[in-house]
Order: sequence, then structure tokens, then C-alpha cells
Amino acid sequence: MNTTKMSKTGAIVLPKAVRDAHGFEPGVEFEVIDGGGVITLRPVETPAHAGTLADADTPVKKLTAQEFLDSIPKYKGPPIELTSEAIREAIDQEAIEDWERLERQWNEDKND
Repeated sequence: MNTTKMSKTGAIVLPKAVRDAHGFEPGVEFEVIDGGGVITLRPVETPAHAGTLADADTPVKKLTAQEFLDSIPKYKGPPIELTSEAIREAIDQEAIEDWERLERQWNEDKND
């Protein structure tokens, strides 16, 4: 459990572990929600701080455009001509596989 104390001016410092876990940077604003016995701080994403907040489980990692492009796996198979017909066939095949998977699940659930 992380604890903190309120200063004489009323300021509260969030523990570093909490700031790091959520990617909070200086200047992030919080909405204060008074729920009676519980006070909740909810980060408010403002235009000046857009993109600085992380998901509850994911630290913020900013990528350059080149880092993002380099992270995309490269295709190593034979050349493929993307025609409308090839795309339609791939969509149809995926739909058939999805339908078969759903039928198997339905039958398994029915037999349980």
C-alpha cells in the first residue's frame, strides 16, 4: 500500500511508483470525486497533456514514426497479387472457418 501526507497548503504528492506505473507527468490534471468515505482521483486528459496518460496496466512508451514502422513484421512469403477476387476468396474462407469454429463450440456446449 502506498501512503502520502497532505502538506499545510493542501497539496498531495502521488508516490513515485504510482506516477511511474500510470505514466503521470508533471502538469497532469485530476478530477477529484468525493464519494463520501472514499475520495477518487481520476486523471483528466487535456490537449496540453494528450497522450501522457497510460492504461492502468501499461506504462507509456512513445515511439517515433520510424520505430513504429520498424516494429511491423515483414512479410517473407512468396509475392501475392492482391486482386479483388483474391481478397473476396480470403474473406469467404475466413468466414467459413469462423462458422465451422462456432458450430464446433455450439455442439460442444450442447453436449455438456
